[in-house]
Amino acid sequence: MAWYAYCIGEKQAFPELARHRKPIPMESVLGVSGNQVFLYPASELAVIVSEHNPAEALNQKSGVDHARVIADCFQHSTVLPFRFGTVFHDDESLRKSIRSNQRQFLGHIDKLRGKAEMHLKILVDDCGGHAANKRLPVDGASREYFTTLRENATRQRERQTRARAVSFQMHRLFMPLDEEVSCRLTDKCKMTLDIAHLIERKCVERYLSKYSTTCASMREYQMQLSGPWPPYHFVHRLTCCAHPHAPQPVAVAIPEIHIPEPASMMV
Repeated sequence: MAWYAYCIGEKQAFPELARHRKPIPMESVLGVSGNQVFLYPASELAVIVSEHNPAEALNQKSGVDHARVIADCFQHSTVLPFRFGTVFHDDESLRKSIRSNQRQFLGHIDKLRGKAEMHLKILVDDCGGHAANKRLPVDGASREYFTTLRENATRQRERQTRARAVSFQMHRLFMPLDEEVSCRLTDKCKMTLDIAHLIERKCVERYLSKYSTTCASMREYQMQLSGPWPPYHFVHRLTCCAHPHAPQPVAVAIPEIHIPEPASMMV
């Protein structure tokens, strides 16, 4: 039997596993393809899985179901999410993966216990002349080529400087435990900063209050906030050097399918 994997949690967070050594269903929780979700005990850990037919194609709804199950488990335990589409072909492959990486998984859970991720999206006016980079001339040796190359490089440095300044400003305001920042240029010549902040779960209310005051005082930026989330970005950082031959818990994201934020988790 193949198992579709959602995340890894702490066994002690699910009291019903204390009397069982075999997978038991999570009450009223359905996963990908509408299949029943199970708690699969593995020593001190619990792997959240559902039965899976490898012949079934995953789609947009599958991505939403994947994120929803992880969000449900996050209400009970610190979790290490698996990448969307992770499948164990049988019980043995699941047990072997968990057994060979158990020490690492327990260490990651200990580091992330009691923490959550808040996600800020900030839209900033492009300071690079409000224009996209010019297309380089075909002739790579002309004066126009080098002029355009220099202008594009100047715009890029200006954007990087602006992005670093905004990121540093947000860091000073919210004082997260850790952060992940990415920046991209939109079609409308604006910059979008995606900022993931790692915070203590007990500080979520204070973070929300700070966000409200920041939006009111910094009207030059368009800001969106979602969370609290499982610490997706920071799980990825911890597991980037983990065992290369076993499926690892990492951030839930793949290019082909966009996983939207469930309404129940939105601020």
